Amino acid sequence: MSTITPRSDIRNIAIIAHVDHGKTTLVDHLLRQSGTFRDNQVLTERVMDSNDLEKERGITIMAKNAAVRWNDIKINIVDTPGHSDFGGEVERILSMVDGVLLLVDAAEGPLPQTRFVLKKALELALTPIVVINKIDRSDARAPEVLDEVLELFIALGADYHQLDFPVIYAIAKQGKSTLSLDKEPETLAPLMEKIIEKIPPPKIVQDSPFKMIITALDWSDYIGRIAIGRIQTGSVKTGDSVLLIRPDGSVEQQRITKMYAYEGVQRKEITDASAGEIIALSGFENVHIGDTISDPSDVEPLPYVNIEEPTIAMEFSVNNSPFAGKEGKHVTTPKLKERLFRELRTNVALRVAETDSPDTFKVSGRGELQLAILIETMRREGFEFSVSKPEVLFKRDEKGALLEPIEHVIVDVPDTHIGTVIEILGRRKGEMVNMMPTADVIRAEFYVPARGLIGFRTEFLTSTRGAGIIHHTFHDYQPHKGQLTGRVKGALVSMESGSATAYALEMIQERGTLFVAPGIDIYEGMVVGENSREDDLSVNPCRAKHLTNMRASGSDGIVKLDPPRDMSLEQFIEFIEDDELLEVTPVNLRIRKKILDTTARQRAAKRSKAQAES
Repeated sequence: MSTITPRSDIRNIAIIAHVDHGKTTLVDHLLRQSGTFRDNQVLTERVMDSNDLEKERGITIMAKNAAVRWNDIKINIVDTPGHSDFGGEVERILSMVDGVLLLVDAAEGPLPQTRFVLKKALELALTPIVVINKIDRSDARAPEVLDEVLELFIALGADYHQLDFPVIYAIAKQGKSTLSLDKEPETLAPLMEKIIEKIPPPKIVQDSPFKMIITALDWSDYIGRIAIGRIQTGSVKTGDSVLLIRPDGSVEQQRITKMYAYEGVQRKEITDASAGEIIALSGFENVHIGDTISDPSDVEPLPYVNIEEPTIAMEFSVNNSPFAGKEGKHVTTPKLKERLFRELRTNVALRVAETDSPDTFKVSGRGELQLAILIETMRREGFEFSVSKPEVLFKRDEKGALLEPIEHVIVDVPDTHIGTVIEILGRRKGEMVNMMPTADVIRAEFYVPARGLIGFRTEFLTSTRGAGIIHHTFHDYQPHKGQLTGRVKGALVSMESGSATAYALEMIQERGTLFVAPGIDIYEGMVVGENSREDDLSVNPCRAKHLTNMRASGSDGIVKLDPPRDMSLEQFIEFIEDDELLEVTPVNLRIRKKILDTTARQRAAKRSKAQAES
């Protein structure tokens, strides 16, 4: 019989929280105070956020590994995304750890993603430590937040061991913590000591063959693909022959060429490792997340955590606008197809499927932000393509009834705007389930169809004058809520190709809001603005003023144009309708009609209207 013993020299933890509650900042200071970095070493903030998009947006997109040492004990740390759209990253990474640090903002309290990540941790029977962060905020309410956290644990079915969680109060930005609000926080030593005391060490099965499951992938220009995971049983050395076992049972013989452990945020080459350690391996060209690497004596794959299905999809297609191929480096179908399917190797929450059109691919994910990150990443890589309006993925129950994904939405808005927000979400089939005043805002909770949130963020920020905050995460599938109205206002669509003129734009802006400025190249069917009315309006932004005499030439008035609306990628995605596409290039974002020809588009609209009325 195999003997199970704890490995007391290691602790494996994940840091989980809602977005912007301080996870990455806390890791920064854990690295500093553990002696991982020299005292005189210059470091940037959010050292764990390595790619440009993470730094620009201030959010964690991909899970990251690090390690610190405290009193001769190695603590492997995984920093996980806080946004619900990247929940797939959280789900798979939790399989590597034995406990979690749950960070909760001392003012905001538990939010939708807090519920999501905690639910996953409790289901895996992980040991929690609660960290009430940002206790220095002027609106901090740490005792009330702790009560809310306890209520959340109870609501999620935590067992009595999990309910007996230790509590740390922290100011992560300053690298300070304390066990009691009555005691002034100083260093992160109380937190580190509590991790060692409360997080269980990995349990090791003696005399078992080597086995680990791949939970993350990385890439090096020098050694190629790198497989990351936790050794479940046994030990392994560089040069060992192993089996690569797919989830479908297929097997490949492989050899470990290099092996690494984490020290700080760096990978350090090692020659051997044993159960309980989180390591990285090279030598596997075709390894994928979910594969098992095993000693040749054992061909049984390890069970893999199931990832929740996507709830939203967009169509990615080769750009066929009049400007196609002018601004991008990768513009062909094979390039687009290869890039999208390559994304599946590391993004387990994503799905890519071919369609009836050879130039179009259906990409499904957990939310608009996840797909927007993919789009932005690809355009920065030089890709040029078009995307469709996001569509919600429906299901059928056992009786054939239509089901749709429902989001749990929490909004914090000034009391002067709460009525408007309730009205807007009501139009989008939202159901308010709770409302309560906090320090200076009203917090309201809703259950809203996922399709009702498409385009909502922009309307929400406008209606609250930028003072509102919204959080949401997937709740469940419920019976279809009925028809929803689309975009309230129509589009201003160019009927000509050429260069936009100030003269023409001045007249057009009386009809709505412009997206383009003078001198911008325009093509027929391109959306140049938003109409003030609900219908689309064909306009000519390229019209030039015809001069009839010298007096007219000399009496030209000053053209007064409002600045064109500056929209982010997410705002562009929210704006487009079913008959439109977003043209994405490394240089520009353009909205266009699927049917560019003005006459053909108007005929198609009449046919569609007639069919709808018949």
